[in-house]
Amino acid sequence: MAIGDEREKDAREKAIDDWLPITSSRNAKWWYSAFHNVTAMVGAGVLSLPYAMAALGWGPGVVILVLSWIITLYTLWQMVEMHEMVPGKRFDRYHELGQYAFGEKLGLWIVVPQQVIVEVGVDIAYMITGGKSLQKFHNTVCPDCKPIRTTYFIMIFASVHFFLSHLPNFNSISIVSFAAAVMSLTNCSYSTIAWTASSHKGVQSDVQYSYKAATTSGRVFAFLSALGDVAFAYAGHNVVLEIQATIPSTPEKPSKAPMWKGVIFAYIVVALCYFPVAVIGYWMFGNSVADNILITLEKPRWLIAAANMFVVFHVIGSYQIYAMPVFDMLESLLVKKLKFAPSFKLRLITRSLYVAFTMFIGMLIPFFGSLLGFLGGLVFAPTTYFLPCIMWLAVYKPRRFSLSWFANWICIILGLALMILAPIGALRQIILSAKTYKLFS
Repeated sequence: MAIGDEREKDAREKAIDDWLPITSSRNAKWWYSAFHNVTAMVGAGVLSLPYAMAALGWGPGVVILVLSWIITLYTLWQMVEMHEMVPGKRFDRYHELGQYAFGEKLGLWIVVPQQVIVEVGVDIAYMITGGKSLQKFHNTVCPDCKPIRTTYFIMIFASVHFFLSHLPNFNSISIVSFAAAVMSLTNCSYSTIAWTASSHKGVQSDVQYSYKAATTSGRVFAFLSALGDVAFAYAGHNVVLEIQATIPSTPEKPSKAPMWKGVIFAYIVVALCYFPVAVIGYWMFGNSVADNILITLEKPRWLIAAANMFVVFHVIGSYQIYAMPVFDMLESLLVKKLKFAPSFKLRLITRSLYVAFTMFIGMLIPFFGSLLGFLGGLVFAPTTYFLPCIMWLAVYKPRRFSLSWFANWICIILGLALMILAPIGALRQIILSAKTYKLFS
């Protein structure tokens, strides 16, 4: 009887895992990993990098961009390696790895709140980005048309997700993979357009590279906020284990090999997209650049309109990449803890409510640049810059004062400083923006 009950329980758990979005499909190829990682990493954050450079200045800006690229590639490698560090077991979700490193309860409390804030925050930021890019497209192609409020464009952007959010998993009949492939091309397209259009426009006659803020405190707060903008731009860690979970794995051919190949491809794309946009955008416009480089550009009109539509297409895919782990958490809670039966109706209600929530918050606080800085410092810094290092130290216990020990502690110290300092500057920017903003304007 006990054996029969155990088998029935195992069968029920397997049926639930086969229904949940993260574990329902494990047939992805290495290029799926590349597409998904590019879509997750090269998001709206790239468009704020010239603005971050204006607050950081030439020297600190370039150093921080390059250092962030190196540190985040290193911590991403750690996560790929830790996915299958226990023989016969896969850590398919970020919090599962946290639970192994820190303990069942502590790991859950350390990782889940941060991961949820990251993924929900990114989706809210993408709601804002998608809506503002649609608005810019409308204003560019029809400059004489009657102005339409930003909130309406956010609602238009959200309407797409009320349909796409019901795709069951990352590899849903290749639709998500195809979308990610298209987005992997368009994200670099709009990045390239941003800096080539900047070059076409030429260096402005009155360009200034001095800090924009008139007071010392203003410059310091802007600098701190810019650190968060850079952190936000390197955001893929929060979904990397979930992406790796879709790749098949055997002892002879572990998933880390194709996953790492996809990550390397993605990071080459990141470098090709990020550095030209940040450097050339700041070089052309100096401290007058907007928090979204495409908002600053006006001509050639057709090119800017196309670029904004590329942004819209890209953040549609990125929204889904970050929403999928949230859907997995919500559906796991409902089915495993609250004992709801897995069904399309449950998925329809849960995911629709989530899309509606992110849309509502996006319409409420569309402070794009400041929101990126606040989220980047508060939650991206831990999950991207130093939490993988802490888990690595807890699990592998490298010898004290060894190269691995030093590398991890340097990342931890820099990440902690980023987490503490960046939200301070961004919160000040949000408060200043709120003074002149009306709700649902």
